[in-house]
Amino acid sequence: MTNSTITTQDGTQIYYKDWGEGPVVTFSHGWPLNADAWDGQMHFLASNGFRVIAHDRRGHGRSTQSSSNNDMNGYADDLAALFEALDLKKVTMVGHSTGGGEVARYIGRHGSARVAKAVLIGAVPPVMVKSVTNPEGLPLEVFDKIRAGVAGDRSQFYKDLAVPFYGANRPGSKVSQGMLDQFWLWSMQSGQKNAYECVKAFSETDFTEDLKKINVPTLIMHGDDDQIVPINDSAKKSVHLIRGARAIYYPGAPHGLTTTLQDQVNKDLLAFLRS
Repeated sequence: MTNSTITTQDGTQIYYKDWGEGPVVTFSHGWPLNADAWDGQMHFLASNGFRVIAHDRRGHGRSTQSSSNNDMNGYADDLAALFEALDLKKVTMVGHSTGGGEVARYIGRHGSARVAKAVLIGAVPPVMVKSVTNPEGLPLEVFDKIRAGVAGDRSQFYKDLAVPFYGANRPGSKVSQGMLDQFWLWSMQSGQKNAYECVKAFSETDFTEDLKKINVPTLIMHGDDDQIVPINDSAKKSVHLIRGARAIYYPGAPHGLTTTLQDQVNKDLLAFLRS
């Protein structure tokens, strides 16, 4: 197991971890977390014959808290720089939430020459914010409140956000305190400016044209009780925009299903990788 960094053209250092040997699977994390959010999937797949690579998005985790390029084009370009530096080929790209947008924008912006498959989990595409062309979206005020939380008492804001993220506010929830604590820990490692600017990136970026450019086998995975990225305005639209995509919808599952349903998600992910 190795951990390292690459340096992008604007001098940003992108941290990544690279475990195992075999076909390559990359992971793009959700906001405002970091690569550690994928450990449950990475450890499992590395033990099943795959090389797994996850990076901390610029401004998050152990990567540079850059003042600029905190947008989807910047994130996609950083991912492209990582692919080129490690000369990754025939990659299965996996993205959760904001990371799903990152995967879509990478393919839309850089093509699929290095990509074999794609997986979008609880992903933000096609577009989250409500508008004339997206009347089912969430009102801008929802995201303004998120920005206010990040700019204000962000520590308490992240503690509060962890609850709906993992569905801990639902009857019968078995979410542990440790699970909630790790969300806070990872979130607090992100730069305040970076997390603030990323809200606009994940909520207002329209990925419709990016999704139409995805020309590799694609799996969409989404919890039908996702309180952060509602399924009807995301997965159920994306599956119709990506040619040949198939979807798995998890009854009662929250946004953070890679943790709360780790074993099931890992099983379905492995089956898709081997298909």
